[in-house]
Amino acid sequence: MKIAVPKETYAAERRVPINPQSAAELVKWGAEVTVEDGMGLGSGYTNEQYKEAGAQVSTDRKGLISSADMVLRLRVPPIEEIDWLKKGAIHISYLDPFNQMPLVNKFKDNGVSAIAMELIPRTTIAQKMDALSSQASLAGYVAVILAAERLDKIFPMMMTPSGTIAPAKVFIIGAGVAGLQAIATAKRLGARVEAFDTRPVVEEQVQSLGAKFIKIDLGETGETKDGYAKALSEEQLKKQREEMGKHCAQADVVITTAQVFGKKAPLIITKDMVAGMKPGSLIIDMAVESGGNVEGSELGKEKDVNGVLIIGMENLPGHVPVHATQMYASNITGLIGHFWNKEDKTFNLNLEDEILKSCLVTHQGDLISDIIKNINK
Repeated sequence: MKIAVPKETYAAERRVPINPQSAAELVKWGAEVTVEDGMGLGSGYTNEQYKEAGAQVSTDRKGLISSADMVLRLRVPPIEEIDWLKKGAIHISYLDPFNQMPLVNKFKDNGVSAIAMELIPRTTIAQKMDALSSQASLAGYVAVILAAERLDKIFPMMMTPSGTIAPAKVFIIGAGVAGLQAIATAKRLGARVEAFDTRPVVEEQVQSLGAKFIKIDLGETGETKDGYAKALSEEQLKKQREEMGKHCAQADVVITTAQVFGKKAPLIITKDMVAGMKPGSLIIDMAVESGGNVEGSELGKEKDVNGVLIIGMENLPGHVPVHATQMYASNITGLIGHFWNKEDKTFNLNLEDEILKSCLVTHQGDLISDIIKNINK
């Protein structure tokens, strides 16, 4: 089976789909792996390292993609390159299928089996393939490091001959994978941490990391079967904002992580809440790429609003590309290895498997993902 790994086309992306260790794993299974010239440089990997792993290197991007049985990427591919894929090829990457229906239809019309990494189910057996979680964990870490660098005070308490320095106060909204890593990182740096989540079930996890869990009675809330927070009603959001505004006003750093799977991120921090915060404090909107949790945040920008810095940094995992690549490559090889047929050295597209039922979007000219079908009705 021929596996191709082209370079990412997004200018600011330094992560790559596979590292040399993963390439070696695929070669060991019997795959013929070819990477595009310079594919790994964003994460510090040379052509020679891939060659030593048993992969080939190609300078012909179109030829590389058009001859492959399977193409591995990280980001959504350029739509024009889907025409280069041969009929029956398998394409694996993030696809943003909720917002990229022209792309999905192109895969369908060209007879390509497209697998969306963001649709990997959050189940025990699929844990090793869960790229959303692996990248979110790194994003939570990076958000706190970014906050510590931008804040005009230190995080930890210090007792010095010049007096005692109080610890910074960090308020984290959303205690999913990213939020929990942010809590853990902020605590390691010595901050006093509070956290809120609409799901009461995460209270114990928050407390186990040394943070205070903020309780707000919103009535019926919860999580989906895949572990994502359910969307709140407007009345619930209003009450949540009122209570959270009090904690934001006391915080030096606010980090928002709240996202609703497949939908625009909920607006949590309003202009009035920002106005109530202390000059010199800052907000990091980790949901800025899916619409944003903070009123006034902008993708890729830092804005000073009456002394409060609002940071809408994109691609937070991409700030630590070596480990982000290591984790994503592990997710990719975990997925391929789960369905790899050792006898004929091919990827077994078992349509009855629960994992593939979740993440396989198109196959043999059909849109087969139920979640994408339903959301576009």
